[in-house]
Amino acid sequence: MPDKVSRKDFVAIAGAAVAAELAASAPAEAATHHHPAPAKALGNEPEAYTFFTDPEAAFIEAAVERLIPTDALGPGAREARVAFYIDQQLVGQFGYAAKMYQQGPWVADASADFGYQLPLTPRDVYRLGIAATNAHCKATYNKTFDALDGAHQDDVLTALDRAELSFNSVPAKVFFEMLYGNTVEGFFADPLYGGNRDKVGWKLVGFPGAGAVYYGFIEDHNRPYKVNPQSIADLQQAEQTAMAHMNGMGDADMAAHLALAKKALGVP
Repeated sequence: MPDKVSRKDFVAIAGAAVAAELAASAPAEAATHHHPAPAKALGNEPEAYTFFTDPEAAFIEAAVERLIPTDALGPGAREARVAFYIDQQLVGQFGYAAKMYQQGPWVADASADFGYQLPLTPRDVYRLGIAATNAHCKATYNKTFDALDGAHQDDVLTALDRAELSFNSVPAKVFFEMLYGNTVEGFFADPLYGGNRDKVGWKLVGFPGAGAVYYGFIEDHNRPYKVNPQSIADLQQAEQTAMAHMNGMGDADMAAHLALAKKALGVP
């Protein structure tokens, strides 16, 4: 875990770049619809954990909140539902290492340039890493990680990051780096993926969200840039609203449609 790095410093370094990358990688079909009937609203699935058990969920919720805590700048990772984002990733292709090389040989001390060097899937890394870390906490503090106070939780996360802990089941450093990376992703990804609730990550770094909702401001120089971030679901809703108003209209009404769409997106 980074030493003496404030949350403001953290998001300034990582936030905007991660948000842009994840928004750009959103499924194309989620951003563009050509259905004759209204599509099912995106991002409305029940937020129930599918992969994590209750003890594992308690660990993850506590850990992500220490990595991106709630403070004067706004809500942290727990409120942003980052734990749910990670859970949803682990039940998908990422969790099963569907796009990761899994044939070996495995060289533990290989350069990062050689990529992932474990026969374990991300699901395995999380399950084994949580269990091993909780076992360490019980042996050291007689409590599971989620029951520790914030200072001791920070001590444990720092020990994981610095590889000061050694587990037989999974490398502690690998577990921490995966947890840390997924926490950043979940805080800045489009809310469609389960995290970044209410777009708190985007609002924190001034990221406008999916689509070119900022194009009306590009030539507006030397004035504060303020825009309400638009998620994929927001764009879908705006499109459906516009399509409903276009029902029965001809080509002559396209200008009205365009004006309506701009209004829905908050673009002048």
